[in-house]
Amino acid sequence: MTMSLLDVQDLTVAFTRRGEPDVLAVDGVSFTVEEGKIVGLVGESGCGKSVTSLAIMGLLPRRGVRLGGKALFEGTDLLQLDPGAMRDVRGRDVAMIFQDPLSSLNPVISIGLQVTEVLRRHRGLKGDAATREAAELLDRVGIPDPKRRLREYPHQLSGGMRQRALIAMAVACRPRLLIADEPTTALDVTIQAQILELLKDLVREFGTSMIMITHDLGVVAGLCDTVNVLYSGRVIEAAGRRPLFAAPRHPYTHGLLGSIPRLDADVDEALRPIRGSVRDALPWAKGCAFQPRCDRAVERCVGGAPELEDTFTGHLCRCVNPVSHEERV
Repeated sequence: MTMSLLDVQDLTVAFTRRGEPDVLAVDGVSFTVEEGKIVGLVGESGCGKSVTSLAIMGLLPRRGVRLGGKALFEGTDLLQLDPGAMRDVRGRDVAMIFQDPLSSLNPVISIGLQVTEVLRRHRGLKGDAATREAAELLDRVGIPDPKRRLREYPHQLSGGMRQRALIAMAVACRPRLLIADEPTTALDVTIQAQILELLKDLVREFGTSMIMITHDLGVVAGLCDTVNVLYSGRVIEAAGRRPLFAAPRHPYTHGLLGSIPRLDADVDEALRPIRGSVRDALPWAKGCAFQPRCDRAVERCVGGAPELEDTFTGHLCRCVNPVSHEERV
C-alpha cells in the first residue's frame, strides 16, 4: 500500500482586515500526495491554488491571515511548526518553484550565491565544494556553461534559464516534495515543453513527489497522476488523470475541457466557453459557487453547499446535477 507523503485536511485560509469582512481564499481544501506521485491543482486564477501552496510552505504573512485545518507531512503538521522549524523543513524536505523567476530571484545577488546559499544552509557545503555542486546542478537542469552562469545576475539570463536556475535551487537538497506553482506561465511553448520534461525527469530520478499548480489542462494531461479541480476555494472534482479526461463529471471541468481546441474536432465545430467570469460566484453557504455560470443549474443548486461525493469508483464530484458518463466533451 502506498503511503501518503502529504495529507492536507480541511485547509482554510482567510485574509482579515479590521473593519472589513474576511476574505476566504481557501475554504476546506483536502487532498493527498503519495510517494513518487504527481498531483495536479487546477483552476482559473483566483480559485485558491497558489494560496494553498503558500500555506503549506509557511510563506503567508503572519499578520492578517487566519489558518485552519492541517497539512500533515509524514505525520507532522506543517501549519503548527514555528518559523525556525519550518525553515529547516523548507528547502530540505519541501521545496517550491515559483511562478515568476524574475521576481523570485534576488536581482542584486549572483546566481551562484543564490544556489550555494541553499547548499550551505541545508547540506553544510562551503567554499569550492558548494561552488562545484552549484555548477553541477545548473548543468543538470540544462544551463550551458554553468561556471560562467554562476557569476551572472538574473537579468543576464533568459526567461527559460532563470526558470531552470530556480529549479536547480529547488532540487538542490533532493526534497521529498516539490511544489511547482505554474512554472511555465511566462515561457514560450518550446521552452514550456523543455521545462516540463525536465521536471518529469527530475521527479523520476530523485523519487520526488510533486504538486503541479496550473490552469493549463494540457500540462495536467501529460504530467499528473491525479487531478484536483478547484473553484472558489474548494475542490469540486478529484480523480485520476485518465478518468477525469475521459469522463469529467462536474460542469465546470466539463466546460474547461470543452473550451480547448481539439485536433479531432470538426473544422466548423465552435468552442464552448464558460460564460461569465470567476467573480460571478455564489457564496458556498448559499449554494454551489458555480451556479451563476452553470448551464446545468437546477433548483437544488441553491440553498446549501453540495458535498464532495464519490460518484464512481473514487471519482469525487461536488455537484447535485453532474454530467453523465454518456455526455462526452
